[in-house]
Amino acid sequence: MIARRTLLAGTAAGLAAPALAQGEAARTLRFIPQADVTVLDPLQTTSYAVRNHGHLCWDTLYGLDADFRPQPQLAEGHEVAEDGRRWTFTLRAGLRFHDGEPIRAADAVASIRRWMARDTHGQTLAARLQAMQALDDRRFELRLSRPFGVLLDALAKFSAYPCFVMPERFAALPPTTALTEIVGSGPYRFVAAERRAGDRVVYQRFDQYVPTPAGTPAVTAGPKLAQFERVEWRIIGDGATAGAALQAGEVDWWENITPDLRPLLARRRDVVLDRLSRHGLVAMLRPNHLHPPFDDPAARRALLPALSQADFMQALFGDDRSRWRDGLGCFPIGSALASDAGLAALTAPRDMAAARAALAATGRAGQKVVMLHPADQQVNSALTLVANDLLTRMGFAVEDATSDWGTMLQRRARMEPPGQGGWNAVVAIFGGEDLLNPGGHPLLRANGRGAWFGWPDSPALEALRDEWFDAPDLPAQQAIGARIQSRFLEDLPYWPLGQYQVDTAYRRGLVIGRRGLTLPLNVRREA
Repeated sequence: MIARRTLLAGTAAGLAAPALAQGEAARTLRFIPQADVTVLDPLQTTSYAVRNHGHLCWDTLYGLDADFRPQPQLAEGHEVAEDGRRWTFTLRAGLRFHDGEPIRAADAVASIRRWMARDTHGQTLAARLQAMQALDDRRFELRLSRPFGVLLDALAKFSAYPCFVMPERFAALPPTTALTEIVGSGPYRFVAAERRAGDRVVYQRFDQYVPTPAGTPAVTAGPKLAQFERVEWRIIGDGATAGAALQAGEVDWWENITPDLRPLLARRRDVVLDRLSRHGLVAMLRPNHLHPPFDDPAARRALLPALSQADFMQALFGDDRSRWRDGLGCFPIGSALASDAGLAALTAPRDMAAARAALAATGRAGQKVVMLHPADQQVNSALTLVANDLLTRMGFAVEDATSDWGTMLQRRARMEPPGQGGWNAVVAIFGGEDLLNPGGHPLLRANGRGAWFGWPDSPALEALRDEWFDAPDLPAQQAIGARIQSRFLEDLPYWPLGQYQVDTAYRRGLVIGRRGLTLPLNVRREA
């Protein structure tokens, strides 16, 4: 680590001194995202880089404010009738897609249909949907068989998966068919001709975008302002190179700094370290439930006595507990549904001998575990190495399937057995805001092949999730949340590895006008 920091300091010193950009450069924001945009269609992956790309190119009907309450975006508003079973939405006037065509109610209807097939909230909505139709160019309605009180929250969610509004001709494509052309509804246009995989993604301000006139910019609510003519995403996978570019003024903003470089960057007067997310990030180890050895719940439970969340978090941050938390269940620490139900399975003294004995009793000891390992993602890679060590010491034969991030994402989507290109386990990292409740929590959904990669099947968890949707108030939701966690620790759709904070870094003089999400919107340079 010392050598790495020394190299960074020397590299930065050898680069040209930073200067305030003038002319064309002054109108360009240079941003290092956490990963490359490996696919263009935000319904094909839960990658945050692809999600953020989506928020630049498309808009949603509703957005979430600083308190995670839904607020109108493309929608002007809505009316609710028939005891919550009929919803009528109205679009704002004057909205246009990037090809100049008006945004119509028919586009919104088709976009909701495509999104429902992918999203956890959307799948529940689909089960309660009797009819959905456009009433005219600006109004559409949903008729439900039973109330769905979180409908606005579902349409406003910013992640995994957002309900982006796209032209009907694209939204009519099956969700399994990836978009290859982008005609967006958002503040920036994707510049396809300048995309260079593994190097650069470029966006140009869409001058006909009409921001919502209401609300305060936060998370994805309020006016979305494209205050730069051009946004360039520079794909820099190596942390030392990214840090050197930021210090030299070659880029303006680095989305997620690597933990080992934080002390060095904190000493720079020309760099600002900031924390935009309230709940940080949650690390999870996801087993593949379709194939041995983790198709057996007893084999999954065998890990519990040996799994130390502190070991995983210390691999990232050492003993600095101001940066991480262990004792994590299935909901983020500090969230309304977090509880200690069943947590003794993770917080009691660790016992490797007990774990080995439990695994031996299943007959799965010695079986191969193919671990997906994106080596170009420093945090994922570090956590994967700890997982490899844990599984090996327990008695599994671990095969480290090392690749780059894009290749890992492609392989993660394969349901075939590991010997035919599939996999057994993968580290997943989600923002805590995505995991606050069972409605939107991607890895808590357990509806078999309709679930997130890994495809757990637990009718008991699904029944508790449905019960949560109909809970009348927060105390009732919390009581169900505790039962969900107890069941979660029996069925183990994944193993929680800990919760941690991550910092973003940008050049002093850059003003971030939208918090809660690292989106290059409402960002400006001070004169």
